[in-house]
Amino acid sequence: MALFSQEALNPGVRKREVFGWAMYDFANSGYTTVVITAVFAAYFVSGIAGKAEWATFAWTAALSVSYAIVMFTMPTLGAYADLRGAKKRLLMLVTAGCVLSTAALALAKPGAVAAAMVLVIVSNTFYNYGESLTAAFLPELARADSMGKVSGWGWGFGYFGGMLALGICLGYVLWAQSQQIPASQFVPVTMLITAVIYGAASLVTFRLLQERAQPNPRALQEGGVRASLHRLQHTFREARRYRDFMWLLACAVFYQGGVAVAIALAAIYAESVIGFQPQETMVLIFVLNFAAAAGAFAWGYLQDRIGHKIALGSTLVGWIAVCIIAALSATKGQFWWAATIAGLCMGSSQSAGRALAGMFAPPKQLAEFYGLWTFAVRLSSIIGPLTYGAITWATGGNQRLAIVSTAVLFVVGLVLLLKIDVNRGRQAALAAP
Repeated sequence: MALFSQEALNPGVRKREVFGWAMYDFANSGYTTVVITAVFAAYFVSGIAGKAEWATFAWTAALSVSYAIVMFTMPTLGAYADLRGAKKRLLMLVTAGCVLSTAALALAKPGAVAAAMVLVIVSNTFYNYGESLTAAFLPELARADSMGKVSGWGWGFGYFGGMLALGICLGYVLWAQSQQIPASQFVPVTMLITAVIYGAASLVTFRLLQERAQPNPRALQEGGVRASLHRLQHTFREARRYRDFMWLLACAVFYQGGVAVAIALAAIYAESVIGFQPQETMVLIFVLNFAAAAGAFAWGYLQDRIGHKIALGSTLVGWIAVCIIAALSATKGQFWWAATIAGLCMGSSQSAGRALAGMFAPPKQLAEFYGLWTFAVRLSSIIGPLTYGAITWATGGNQRLAIVSTAVLFVVGLVLLLKIDVNRGRQAALAAP
């Protein structure tokens, strides 16, 4: 149990509560793994859209619409949650929304492009609300000098949830294919499996995780939404005080855009460019998740030792290498190398970014600042995949050129990271009124 030391946690926080918090990462990882990455993404392009030239662009457009919704609403929702002490209640509501809309994806049939896009937009919007709200609990649970490792616990454990959902789906798909059942029938079942796992696992979170924030009397008198908007306006006016947090947001816009490409388009690239079969793609994503779990867990400990900035920068260098290897891969074996490195970098870069955002968040404004973090991450999720889809469409399907353009996002993110002073950013957070 030395790896999970009580000393990493804030006073009054028990390990069982951290387990409950990490269970939400476990619960929702199946959605990104099965729906966004491994199964529904490729099925949308090949089955629902019939491999049309615009299919990849349509998929990225649907994701971009959902990210735009989250980008413009999550900061206010986060401020509302802080003022009302309502992070947990809102998390329960958005989880129910994501579970139901994920199950509804089972109704998407070949040719029903518009309906599938709407369901993806709705489910992905709720998913991202949940991801931001659960991240806002991190600074309440972990000490400042242990935020990296505790974030890594959540991300690492979360990937095992993704592997569980994908593993069950893979077993079912292999059986279905052996019975000559078409994708139009077995893909809907995988959506139901994913929804059930998400809903069931999240119940552990709601049972164990506590809401420590107290409602602000001003919010009750003034009205939650109005007060939250005032708080948000004040934060933007005081942006100079949090300039390191603002530099982190700018950095995230670019590097998370590249990560979003990997999440949203890995299966499409593997099948369309490298020639993977659907079951091979699922195995590939399964291994990628295993590597991501190891990366998130190990990198969390390393991050607290060598510093958040160096840890995050190292993963961005790894991502640049991934893009180059993927663009040059001519065989499945060569692409496996890119996928494995991507897995290690994916878990570590996302965990490192979440922990660094927690270092810069004032204690009384956690959900609000994570709402701003979500704003930046979702802006990146529009820029990355939509640029990739547009380049692919404009070049007649040249995804190798699109993946090279993704490397540029990581390079810009690395340059912006150099502007950040972690100690200065932490002191600004602690000095917040």
